Amino acid sequence: MLIPNMNYSHLKDSYLFYNIAQKVKAYLEEHPDAHIYRLGIGDVSLPLCDAVIKGLHQAAEDQADAATFNGYMPECGAPFLRTAVGDYYRGRGVQVADDEVFISSGASDELGDILDLFDRVNRSLIIEPAYPAYVDANIMGGREIVHLPSSRENGFLPLPDESTEAELIYLCSPNNPTGAVFSREQLKKWVDFANAHGSVIIFDAAYEAFIEDESLPHSIFEIEGARTCAIEICSLSKTAGFTGTRLGYTVIPKELERCGMKLNDMWIRCRTTKTNGVSYVIQRAALEVFTPEGQKQIHANIDIYKNNARTLMKALDELGIWYTGGKNAPYIWLRCPNNMGSWEFFDFLLNEAQIVGTPGEGFGRCGEGYLRFSTFGSPSETEKAAERLVALLKK
Repeated sequence: MLIPNMNYSHLKDSYLFYNIAQKVKAYLEEHPDAHIYRLGIGDVSLPLCDAVIKGLHQAAEDQADAATFNGYMPECGAPFLRTAVGDYYRGRGVQVADDEVFISSGASDELGDILDLFDRVNRSLIIEPAYPAYVDANIMGGREIVHLPSSRENGFLPLPDESTEAELIYLCSPNNPTGAVFSREQLKKWVDFANAHGSVIIFDAAYEAFIEDESLPHSIFEIEGARTCAIEICSLSKTAGFTGTRLGYTVIPKELERCGMKLNDMWIRCRTTKTNGVSYVIQRAALEVFTPEGQKQIHANIDIYKNNARTLMKALDELGIWYTGGKNAPYIWLRCPNNMGSWEFFDFLLNEAQIVGTPGEGFGRCGEGYLRFSTFGSPSETEKAAERLVALLKK
């Protein structure tokens, strides 16, 4: 008899964002004329920049001509895009070789697939609150999870100590959901810990482009020693609006070895076995992100999202509500007022102001009593949501 993967039975009944969608759907069924101000799911609202659109059009034209047509692409990424990503790192003073860059269909895919490199006996350390996919991917793989709590007291940026025990370490900076960003000194402690214990850090850098404070690291490879203990996964979803276009990249240094096996070589074998690569059209469009004009245009869009953050932070400051994030990240993590629970405050905002946030409890037990706002909405919608928030809570 076929035996399914019984680890799925250990997952929560439904995904966090599915629960939110169902609550919003039920509210709209009862209030069909209501307008919802969506500060919950972190999907972008601005279109792809002009440079990327031109790249898409050019790629489509290329596919219409036998002389420029592309079929299967290299599984690890087109050389032109691997070089462009490598140049992006090198332009920040981070030495990354082209063949250490792997092009993917997005960070979410890679965060799950990367576990193929590691035996399931390895324990995974996940800082709570955490992006739910970290937890669920490890549960599906049958791995033991070490939950490291974070809190307002440590700025939601905990550090390792002598009691920390794990072979895989998930770090996300700027963090989703809290918006907190590790300093160089803090990341160095994690890198030193990983090297001393033979652990590997899975570093999620999906929001690095939102960092304003240049004293803060954009990449873990800015930290001495990271090339022997870290894998970095990044995405164009929020950086360049590719949530519906899908493209990301992973960096695996050649120095990263465990038990005599090079993880870079292993990942090449994994990708060439399990994927046929990302389409030429998408990779050609992504190339434009890394041109001077593309960088100028995507940062103009990022500035709009940052202004949304300032709008929301101003409202929270006026209300005297504690929060973190916003300045160097596209998320704001706020303490629910009046000792409300996460889902309680979610329901209150939905029913009384038609504002949708993301309950902190959905990111783990340490998120109870907090709510996450996304800053990816339109400026007008964000301004109205901020006004409604102030009007509601000032009552």
